[in-house]
Amino acid sequence: MADGVGGASTSGCGGGGNEPEASDSLKSFGEVVKAFRKRAGLTQEEFAPRVQYSLPTVASIEQGRRYPPQPFVERAEVVLDAFGTLKGAARHLSRQPGIASWFRQWAQLEAEAVSLYTYECRVVPGLLQTEAYARAVSFSVPPLPTEEEMDARIAARMARHELLSTSRKPPTAFSFIIEQAVLERHTGGEEVTRELYDHLLDVIERHWNVEFQLMPLRQPVHAGLDGPMRLAETPDNQWFGYSEGQENGRLITVPKEISRLHQRYAKMRSQALTPEDSLGLLKRMRGAL
Repeated sequence: MADGVGGASTSGCGGGGNEPEASDSLKSFGEVVKAFRKRAGLTQEEFAPRVQYSLPTVASIEQGRRYPPQPFVERAEVVLDAFGTLKGAARHLSRQPGIASWFRQWAQLEAEAVSLYTYECRVVPGLLQTEAYARAVSFSVPPLPTEEEMDARIAARMARHELLSTSRKPPTAFSFIIEQAVLERHTGGEEVTRELYDHLLDVIERHWNVEFQLMPLRQPVHAGLDGPMRLAETPDNQWFGYSEGQENGRLITVPKEISRLHQRYAKMRSQALTPEDSLGLLKRMRGAL
């Protein structure tokens, strides 16, 4: 399901032998944060700017639906005068429900990254999926999930959408390169595809931190023939890579390998349609439905 959330996994919410983990520890951590916040006499609206995260992020963490980024834990510890409680509790957290074990490291990097580059040739990346599309992808790839597993996967996927927010400090710079064929597949049928196109257009036009490019159907020279790739830049300007296949994912830390991925991604940026032409093509595809 792209991004480790089951089915056609592209980013850690696996299907098959890597079922997503359910975690009560996240809910417990959220309750502790809420208790300390109330002890401090703060509403969520007052607390969010003090820890430099958006209100939806704070709400998701308190509800146990999102893994708390390390900067959140450190700032909350100070703001709430938690005398080490939050830092201690955070060390014992399991990844959020719906996230496969092999995606954990990348998900943590993704949550804190200042730059995220994604090339995808199988499905729409998880950060750009609608709920209906995510369900259609997951139900397409055996084995079929239970209702509980599906709900966990969808919740994990939708919670990650907050990463696109321009209110994050600093906002993450996103680059997406997606094969036109992925969108032409009409996964889930016409209605699901129509909603997906509308969602993509909304994300592209509302989020100035998102660059979206389509790789055209005909591209005789293509630097991405080795498959999907992701690159992330941390706040201290270190780069990491990630690749994913059937039932597994690999975090890439070797500088020489990361350099090769950068070269390939840079080449694909020149081979794909420009962001303006990609937006125009997407609008035409939407109009044809």
